Amino acid sequence: MEKTSSYLNNTTPWDDLHEECGVFGIYDFDGNDVASTIYYGLFALQHRGQESAGIAVSSTKDKNIKVTSHKGMGLVNEVFNREILEPMKGDLGVGHVRYSTAGSSTRENAQPLVLNYVKGTLALAHNGNLINANELRKELARSGAIFQTTIDSEVIAYHIARERLKTDTVQDAVREACKKIKGAYSLVISSPRKLIGARDPYGFKPLCIGKRDNAYIITSETCALDTVGATFVRDVLPGEVVTITPDGISSDTSMCLPKCNEARCIFEYIYFARCDSRIDGVSVYESRLRAGRFLAQDTPVEADIVTGVPESGNAAALGYSMESGIPYEPAFVKNTYVGRTFIKPKQSSRESSVQVKLNVLREAVAGKRVVMIDDSIVRGTTSDRIVKMLREAGATEVHVRISSPPFLWPCYFGTDIPEREQLIAYNHSIEDIRKIIGADTLGYLELDRLSQLAPGLNICQGCFTGKYPMEPPKEDIRGEYFDKEIDMAKKENN
Repeated sequence: MEKTSSYLNNTTPWDDLHEECGVFGIYDFDGNDVASTIYYGLFALQHRGQESAGIAVSSTKDKNIKVTSHKGMGLVNEVFNREILEPMKGDLGVGHVRYSTAGSSTRENAQPLVLNYVKGTLALAHNGNLINANELRKELARSGAIFQTTIDSEVIAYHIARERLKTDTVQDAVREACKKIKGAYSLVISSPRKLIGARDPYGFKPLCIGKRDNAYIITSETCALDTVGATFVRDVLPGEVVTITPDGISSDTSMCLPKCNEARCIFEYIYFARCDSRIDGVSVYESRLRAGRFLAQDTPVEADIVTGVPESGNAAALGYSMESGIPYEPAFVKNTYVGRTFIKPKQSSRESSVQVKLNVLREAVAGKRVVMIDDSIVRGTTSDRIVKMLREAGATEVHVRISSPPFLWPCYFGTDIPEREQLIAYNHSIEDIRKIIGADTLGYLELDRLSQLAPGLNICQGCFTGKYPMEPPKEDIRGEYFDKEIDMAKKENN
């Protein structure tokens, strides 16, 4: 194995991609308490955020509606227990799991946000990232707003509350607020007697509707519906605001764009979403199988086994195996009890953060040529260690295949793809990357294959091409300036 370059030595040892959040809302028209259902829904969405979790519930039967909420840092089952959930009475509620791509990782930034204002109380959960949050925050601050958090979700909540003073209904206020915000958002909001869902006009982040008995649910993924025994009704359309009351579902599609302008995040299908979910009519599992098949067609290699890096690499590895005829064999054991909140080993420690999460089955790889499928390479640090682990377990060759194209640009819409200088593909050729990670060969998914992963849907390819569906910000929510990157993108795209 070749020596690791100084590029790896100077970067963070953690190389995972992270999603912004998962949301879950429910309104039970029979008056049953919903806190435990929200808990299990969030448990199913845990993969979308592992920094914090929260639930807010209220009873629509009470004359003076009061929201009861609890949130904290950690996994869902660390934040909640029976003693906390049982006193949370109410037939309407929202829940949230978070990974921060904007705003610091603190309890104050955990969601749902609960806002008391002159028209009542709102509880809001948000998945996504706004690109004009700083601008809107400054406007609100100049008019007297006092912020309790550093997240863009609070900007949305303030605008909804302000618009509610000028509109006839809370759903109208949500629609008017959404006209002011730019970027990616899937929202679940509870007002005193309504459950509201809203999705940005591009459809960056998923949002769907389900039904269980006489209760309706709005959530990020269909896997959460399955977990709580609900049936899928439909996806919330990009640009749609849906309102659920005992009278049924009403819809406002006035913000919807032509389908050709929609831009769903392709990484929902490659990595973020759970494999058993369907998003906008497309099976995540089938998308990953297709990616593996395309890799086998476009970058074939002779080998003895194909294996995937859990979890998102497994289905793509199976697709590669089915197309190539090379046997699929699980070669990694994943510690499922390790979340993103675990205490990472210090660099001086002998424990590897990668090996805490994964271990190699020596019996599966010893003496064999291995094709290893993973979903992405961001900085290259994790890939380097996994290839090394396979070699130390006795693999004679390691051929790495990636079920996405190389990252060349940052993401502004809720995925923590960093600035270009931190992306290994930005200033390294594929051959350079192969040497850096120590693989025998390296192949990425071809760019023109991306649209085939989600047939019939327009997708965002900004992190691969620099061509974003909307003008990217000059300043992100953390105050980092990207003028140079934007100018470079414009020059390369002209």
